[in-house]
Amino acid sequence: MARGNETASKIFYKGSSDDFIVFVDDIDALKKWRNDRSIPLTDVLNGWKIFLTRSHGAQGLLDTASQSALQNEFGTTKDDECMIKILEAGEYQASQAREREGYKNESNGTR
Repeated sequence: MARGNETASKIFYKGSSDDFIVFVDDIDALKKWRNDRSIPLTDVLNGWKIFLTRSHGAQGLLDTASQSALQNEFGTTKDDECMIKILEAGEYQASQAREREGYKNESNGTR
């Protein structure tokens, strides 16, 4: 059975010095939130973390965004305020993760 083939939905924000990414559940949740701000961010976001790609675009390695990077780009270090700015101005992207096949338990000789 293939594993790891889940769709990753993310918002890519091109910053002045760094690029930022947050993961969302899906585009429908994001559209609903953009039209109705009474929807909690926890219903839109897939994890409460802001990632940084160090100007490598949406496909680069993801690092956790530091407080200084958030302050430099958004003028605040509050995660919720930064996430709102990323969700408002960022670009939605979805990608299908590659399937992984492999041995599940090599010690008993099965796949």
